[in-house]
Amino acid sequence: MERPSVDDYFGDWKQREALVQEMIPVIGRLFSQRNVGIFIYGRPLHNRSVTFIMKSHRFVRQVERNEMSEFETHPVLIAMAKLDLWHAQIDLGKLTVRWMEHKEAKGDAAMDVDTFVHEQLAYLDGKKESPCEKSQDVVLYGFGRIGRLMARLLIERTSTGEVMRLRAVVVRPGKEGDLVKRASLFTNDSVHGTFQGTVRIDEERNVLIANGNELQFIYANSPEEIDYTEYGIDDALIIDNTGAWRDREGLSRHLNSKGAAKVILTAPGKGDLPNIVYGINDHQISDDEKIITAASCTTNAIAPVLKVVNDKFGIEHGHIETVHAYTNDQNLIDNYHKGARRGRSAALNMVLTETGAAQAVVKAVPELGGKLTGSAVRVPIPNVSMAIMSLQLKTATSKAELNDFLRQIALHSELQNQISFTQDPDAVSTDFVGTREASVVDSNATIVNGNHCVLYLWYDNEFGYCCQVGRMVYKMAGVNYQFYPLEP
Repeated sequence: MERPSVDDYFGDWKQREALVQEMIPVIGRLFSQRNVGIFIYGRPLHNRSVTFIMKSHRFVRQVERNEMSEFETHPVLIAMAKLDLWHAQIDLGKLTVRWMEHKEAKGDAAMDVDTFVHEQLAYLDGKKESPCEKSQDVVLYGFGRIGRLMARLLIERTSTGEVMRLRAVVVRPGKEGDLVKRASLFTNDSVHGTFQGTVRIDEERNVLIANGNELQFIYANSPEEIDYTEYGIDDALIIDNTGAWRDREGLSRHLNSKGAAKVILTAPGKGDLPNIVYGINDHQISDDEKIITAASCTTNAIAPVLKVVNDKFGIEHGHIETVHAYTNDQNLIDNYHKGARRGRSAALNMVLTETGAAQAVVKAVPELGGKLTGSAVRVPIPNVSMAIMSLQLKTATSKAELNDFLRQIALHSELQNQISFTQDPDAVSTDFVGTREASVVDSNATIVNGNHCVLYLWYDNEFGYCCQVGRMVYKMAGVNYQFYPLEP
């Protein structure tokens, strides 16, 4: 397709839009038939709208500061589709940028796009090995805010079903019409919008069918009374979203259920339980460990940035102030609550409260032990929070240097799924609803004065956290995808 003139903005948009419309079915076939995920700088493109894909291209142009557009990615994707690719995760954006760099460097001697793509992906072409020994059965224990978002995320990632399947949801016994009400809450979300797909209800079997995935609803008061094998579920990974038990003894009750094999807690754990922040200390997940916790949303948001800043500049000490969306633990109107201040209306007040996130970071980044303090203010919004990190560094820096360092981390490191970066001067909290990274550095807000800096991190404390949990599900299931590029 011939590119329009520089000044023809409408014509340029319509042509790029048309290219994305051609790309979507190719991306869909690769994902649903071959379990090949296509990404642009870490952002997944399967089951995405035209606008989302075009905005992902724009993100790269703005943050990476290059001219990559749909005119470049389209022929690269078509060349990829000609190969025999299976069970892989390929960053189309980074492959395209390398293609652009190759053409610029080689000029008339450059390879054509088909040859270049084949050379880059030769190690994946024809390799049909499954990324895991068998498909992992997953069960959600609890179906609240985190449980319902985890269901959406896991269904989205089902692909061919050869790697992972969400099989069941466990909830307390309810009244007549319970499944219909839960299906409605799953389908319609005031913060995250409607479920992108179709939902059917089979009340006779207590089954919710979402995008063809049968989710068996199991009504139980305790883990011990459940036999998952009765539903054809075995060696299941249980994701406990209730927070009812936070120590090894309590969470071990899940392992007494026939058919259950491992447990992830979506909250900070107590005692000797491993608190894992994916991307930072997930190497601690071993085949022998049956129970792990995913720490808190705030710990997941701040630990990656603290880790890289400490590695680069050193941290003498710091304070983390969390401006956090209200949660279901608070009262909508003033009423009794066992916690200090939390009984006051969440919708009307800023509520000063405690947070253990700063101390919990030490479990993931031990070198920060004794160096951090933290507190939190709950504010009257339903989702998206901010962490304000005031840090005294060992090495002096500047705003430009610190921001550029974090920009490079967000684009070209193993933490690109944990740390994102924005240069938007008008960014506000709702802009980050649905963010898949653990946190987003607000570069315009960065303050640096010699050895002292203040960093502002946005994070979707619901969905961004669920994405971190989802990454841990694959890790615990022993899933090892083939990647492009091999290095960050």
